[in-house]
Amino acid sequence: MQESTVTVKGQTTLPKDVRTALGLASGDRVRYVILDGEVRLLKVQPVSGLAGLLARTGRKPVSLEEMDEAIAGGAAEGSKA
Repeated sequence: MQESTVTVKGQTTLPKDVRTALGLASGDRVRYVILDGEVRLLKVQPVSGLAGLLARTGRKPVSLEEMDEAIAGGAAEGSKA
């Protein structure tokens, strides 16, 4: 278990093992998520890191017209229920 001390200014140093586990380097940003009395520390990912996230290898991109048709088809199926 890793520990650090909070200064009078509310600052702390993240232990090396924590920085390594999150892949943090100098200048990186962290996010604190509070869940049921616990705090989770996350590395902030820049939006540019999302590029290619939804890539589908071997499949052509779907056009806006195809998306509209699929949405309309789904809505028509939903209204039959």
